[in-house]
Amino acid sequence: MASSITPFLMFEGAAEAAMTFYLSLFAGSSVRSITRYGAEGPGKPGSVMTATFLLNGQAIMCIDSPVKHAFTFTPASSLFVECADAEEVNRLFAALSEGGTVLMGLDAYPFARRFGWVNDRFGVSWQLRLS
Repeated sequence: MASSITPFLMFEGAAEAAMTFYLSLFAGSSVRSITRYGAEGPGKPGSVMTATFLLNGQAIMCIDSPVKHAFTFTPASSLFVECADAEEVNRLFAALSEGGTVLMGLDAYPFARRFGWVNDRFGVSWQLRLS
């Protein structure tokens, strides 16, 4: 039996910027740990070897991969946020869609009073719902 399951985000140089952006969006969020590459590599010195941060109590890990990959994030996997009120869903949608791509516009749908789906400027997919 697994003792924990944690979402893991792999970036190619933007892990710290993404993490800092996400922390700014959710009150009470924090960095749990961060380890950086040194001069010996294999990543760029100072970039994120591994980091764990908390968003509203949910642990998420991220890295800056020193290896260039032929893949990136896909909307097939997304972070799903249940919002407390219309103000929160509006605020998060505006922030996450800035510089990103709107997959489903913020609107009422049969499954939610208000829902939006975006890929943020880092490529991470977010579903935002107000039930």
